[in-house]
Amino acid sequence: MPLRALRGATTVAADDAAQLVDATQELLRTLLDRNALDVSRVVSAFFTCTGDLTSGYPAQGARAMGWTHVPMLCAAELPVREALPRCIRVLLHVEAPADAPPARHAYLRGAVVLREDLDAS
Repeated sequence: MPLRALRGATTVAADDAAQLVDATQELLRTLLDRNALDVSRVVSAFFTCTGDLTSGYPAQGARAMGWTHVPMLCAAELPVREALPRCIRVLLHVEAPADAPPARHAYLRGAVVLREDLDAS
């Protein structure tokens, strides 16, 4: 089955572990729903957070959803001046049928400003 990459990002209001988990889970559910996939199709997940998020790892949210078989990596975003604060990003590698519709990415909450060109629905 062909490999496809799905991108997404979201933000949290504060550096709080519970908010980080909730936002990550919302982002992952949205990506799977928009692309009509389930977690069995996820090959790997690469998360990044801005430097102002230090209360936890996005992978904790994924594991709490049952993503125990998915290899995940968390890293810090580059410290770019004027970057969107308190931002969590993900790059999911998924198996998708060759005839699947185009990938639908997800930019939620304050992260909508990162990719206003993408359909938010």
